[in-house]
Amino acid sequence: MTDQAPRPEDEIPGKPISASRTTLSHIMTGSDTNLLGTVHGGVIMKLVDDAAGAVAGRHSGGPAVTASMDEMVFLEPVRVGDLVHVKAQVNWTGRSSMEVGVRVMAERWNESTPAQQVGSAYLVFAAVDADGKPRPVPPVLVETERDQRRYQEAQIRRTHRLARRRAIRELREKRAAEGMED
Repeated sequence: MTDQAPRPEDEIPGKPISASRTTLSHIMTGSDTNLLGTVHGGVIMKLVDDAAGAVAGRHSGGPAVTASMDEMVFLEPVRVGDLVHVKAQVNWTGRSSMEVGVRVMAERWNESTPAQQVGSAYLVFAAVDADGKPRPVPPVLVETERDQRRYQEAQIRRTHRLARRRAIRELREKRAAEGMED
Protein backbone atom coordinates (compact mmCIF):
# COMPACT_ATOMS: atom_id res chain seq x y z
CA MET A 1 0.00 0.00 0.00
CA THR A 2 1.47 3.35 -0.96
CA ASP A 3 -0.10 6.73 -1.40
CA GLN A 4 3.05 8.44 -2.63
CA ALA A 5 2.94 8.92 -6.39
CA PRO A 6 6.22 8.34 -8.22
CA ARG A 7 8.15 11.56 -8.74
CA PRO A 8 9.88 12.19 -12.09
CA GLU A 9 13.19 12.85 -10.34
CA ASP A 10 13.02 9.51 -8.53
CA GLU A 11 15.59 7.16 -9.94
CA ILE A 12 16.01 5.36 -6.65
CA PRO A 13 13.53 2.56 -5.95
CA GLY A 14 11.33 3.07 -2.90
CA LYS A 15 12.05 1.34 0.40
CA PRO A 16 9.44 0.01 2.81
CA ILE A 17 9.33 1.57 6.26
CA SER A 18 10.12 -1.79 7.87
CA ALA A 19 13.50 -1.96 6.07
CA SER A 20 15.04 0.73 8.27
CA ARG A 21 12.94 0.60 11.46
CA THR A 22 15.12 0.07 14.53
CA THR A 23 15.16 -0.06 18.33
CA LEU A 24 18.03 1.18 20.48
CA SER A 25 18.02 -0.03 24.10
CA HIS A 26 20.06 1.39 26.97
CA ILE A 27 20.01 0.93 30.74
CA MET A 28 20.05 4.19 32.68
CA THR A 29 22.72 4.61 35.35
CA GLY A 30 23.67 7.19 37.96
CA SER A 31 25.84 9.08 35.47
CA ASP A 32 22.68 9.82 33.42
CA THR A 33 20.89 11.75 36.19
CA ASN A 34 20.03 15.41 36.61
CA LEU A 35 19.82 17.39 39.88
CA LEU A 36 16.38 15.92 40.61
CA GLY A 37 17.74 12.38 40.54
CA THR A 38 15.92 11.36 37.36
CA VAL A 39 17.48 10.82 33.95
CA HIS A 40 18.52 14.07 32.29
CA GLY A 41 16.37 15.04 29.30
CA GLY A 42 19.52 15.63 27.27
CA VAL A 43 20.52 11.98 27.73
CA ILE A 44 17.16 10.89 26.34
CA MET A 45 17.47 13.41 23.48
CA LYS A 46 20.87 11.99 22.52
CA LEU A 47 19.45 8.46 22.43
CA VAL A 48 16.57 9.76 20.30
CA ASP A 49 19.00 11.43 17.88
CA ASP A 50 21.21 8.31 17.75
CA ALA A 51 18.30 5.98 16.93
CA ALA A 52 16.80 8.42 14.41
CA GLY A 53 20.21 8.88 12.76
CA ALA A 54 20.62 5.12 12.38
CA VAL A 55 17.20 4.87 10.74
CA ALA A 56 17.90 7.82 8.42
CA GLY A 57 21.25 6.34 7.40
CA ARG A 58 19.71 2.94 6.79
CA HIS A 59 16.85 4.34 4.73
CA SER A 60 19.01 6.68 2.67
CA GLY A 61 21.85 4.20 2.24
CA GLY A 62 24.51 6.55 3.58
CA PRO A 63 25.26 9.52 5.78
CA ALA A 64 22.41 11.69 7.04
CA VAL A 65 22.58 14.66 9.38
CA THR A 66 20.04 16.04 11.83
CA ALA A 67 18.34 19.11 10.32
CA SER A 68 15.72 19.71 13.02
CA MET A 69 13.90 18.18 15.96
CA ASP A 70 10.18 18.78 16.35
CA GLU A 71 7.89 18.14 19.25
CA MET A 72 10.24 16.44 21.71
CA VAL A 73 7.76 15.47 24.39
CA PHE A 74 8.64 14.03 27.80
CA LEU A 75 5.61 12.20 29.18
CA GLU A 76 7.05 10.56 32.30
CA PRO A 77 10.38 10.78 34.15
CA VAL A 78 12.95 8.09 33.49
CA ARG A 79 14.76 6.70 36.53
CA VAL A 80 18.10 5.10 37.22
CA GLY A 81 17.70 1.39 36.56
CA ASP A 82 15.16 1.86 33.78
CA LEU A 83 15.79 -0.01 30.56
CA VAL A 84 14.98 2.54 27.85
CA HIS A 85 13.95 1.44 24.36
CA VAL A 86 14.06 4.07 21.63
CA LYS A 87 12.00 2.94 18.64
CA ALA A 88 12.44 4.85 15.38
CA GLN A 89 11.15 4.70 11.81
CA VAL A 90 11.04 6.87 8.70
CA ASN A 91 7.60 8.46 8.41
CA TRP A 92 8.05 10.56 5.26
CA THR A 93 10.65 11.38 2.62
CA GLY A 94 11.28 14.31 0.33
CA ARG A 95 14.02 14.63 -2.30
CA SER A 96 16.89 14.63 0.20
CA SER A 97 15.14 14.86 3.57
CA MET A 98 13.35 12.40 5.81
CA GLU A 99 11.13 12.72 8.85
CA VAL A 100 11.89 10.09 11.48
CA GLY A 101 9.36 9.39 14.21
CA VAL A 102 10.67 8.21 17.57
CA ARG A 103 8.88 6.64 20.52
CA VAL A 104 10.70 6.31 23.86
CA MET A 105 9.65 3.44 26.13
CA ALA A 106 10.95 2.57 29.60
CA GLU A 107 10.68 -0.44 31.88
CA ARG A 108 12.33 -1.40 35.16
CA TRP A 109 15.38 -3.53 34.50
CA ASN A 110 14.47 -6.06 37.19
CA GLU A 111 10.70 -6.33 36.77
CA SER A 112 8.55 -8.09 34.23
CA THR A 113 6.06 -5.26 33.85
CA PRO A 114 5.34 -3.88 30.38
CA ALA A 115 7.31 -0.90 29.13
CA GLN A 116 5.46 2.42 29.17
CA GLN A 117 5.83 5.30 26.76
CA VAL A 118 7.87 8.09 28.34
CA GLY A 119 8.51 10.33 25.35
CA SER A 120 8.28 10.95 21.64
CA ALA A 121 9.86 13.15 18.99
CA TYR A 122 9.98 13.89 15.29
CA LEU A 123 13.30 14.65 13.65
CA VAL A 124 14.15 15.76 10.13
CA PHE A 125 17.34 14.42 8.59
CA ALA A 126 19.07 15.44 5.38
CA ALA A 127 20.98 12.83 3.41
CA VAL A 128 24.42 14.14 2.45
CA ASP A 129 27.24 13.05 0.16
CA ALA A 130 30.97 12.99 0.95
CA ASP A 131 31.13 16.77 0.44
CA GLY A 132 28.22 17.44 2.78
CA LYS A 133 25.88 18.32 -0.09
CA PRO A 134 22.27 17.03 -0.15
CA ARG A 135 21.77 13.75 -2.00
CA PRO A 136 18.55 12.01 -3.06
CA VAL A 137 16.83 9.49 -0.80
CA PRO A 138 14.56 6.61 -1.73
CA PRO A 139 10.86 7.31 -1.43
CA VAL A 140 9.32 5.68 1.62
CA LEU A 141 6.78 2.95 0.92
CA VAL A 142 4.04 2.72 3.52
CA GLU A 143 2.99 -0.80 4.46
CA THR A 144 0.21 -0.50 7.03
CA GLU A 145 -2.69 1.79 7.92
CA ARG A 146 -0.61 3.05 10.86
CA ASP A 147 2.26 3.89 8.50
CA GLN A 148 -0.21 5.66 6.22
CA ARG A 149 -1.46 7.80 9.13
CA ARG A 150 2.12 8.65 10.15
CA TYR A 151 2.98 9.58 6.56
CA GLN A 152 -0.01 11.93 6.34
CA GLU A 153 0.74 13.50 9.75
CA ALA A 154 4.37 14.01 8.68
CA GLN A 155 3.17 15.93 5.62
CA ILE A 156 1.16 18.22 7.92
CA ARG A 157 4.19 18.82 10.16
CA ARG A 158 6.32 19.62 7.08
CA THR A 159 3.74 22.13 5.85
CA HIS A 160 3.74 23.81 9.27
CA ARG A 161 7.56 23.87 9.48
CA LEU A 162 7.80 25.53 6.06
CA ALA A 163 5.02 28.04 6.83
CA ARG A 164 6.63 28.97 10.17
CA ARG A 165 10.04 29.42 8.51
CA ARG A 166 8.50 31.57 5.75
CA ALA A 167 6.54 33.75 8.23
CA ILE A 168 9.64 34.37 10.36
CA ARG A 169 11.74 35.25 7.29
CA GLU A 170 9.06 37.68 6.07
CA LEU A 171 8.84 39.33 9.49
CA ARG A 172 12.61 39.77 9.66
CA GLU A 173 12.70 41.21 6.14
CA LYS A 174 9.91 43.65 7.02
CA ARG A 175 11.70 44.75 10.20
CA ALA A 176 14.96 45.19 8.29
CA ALA A 177 13.18 47.26 5.60
CA GLU A 178 11.79 49.48 8.39
CA GLY A 179 15.30 49.96 9.77
CA MET A 180 14.74 47.86 12.89
CA GLU A 181 17.66 45.79 14.11
CA ASP A 182 17.37 42.37 15.65
